Amino acid sequence: MKQIKSNCEMCEYYLYDDEYDYYYCDMELDEDEMYDFVTGNIGDCHYFRYRNEYRSVNRQI
Repeated sequence: MKQIKSNCEMCEYYLYDDEYDYYYCDMELDEDEMYDFVTGNIGDCHYFRYRNEYRSVNRQI
């Protein structure tokens, strides 16, 4: 089975910092994982969680 590569832009943990004007991963990554994140070689991220913007809306209904 072919694994789908993670896409940080679609991840729940990929956040934007207004003060510093950049995106970052909000997970506590170890040294190797941080290197992969910074170099863009994320491959199969174990922490990837699809950002579902409607999840909170569904709970309110």
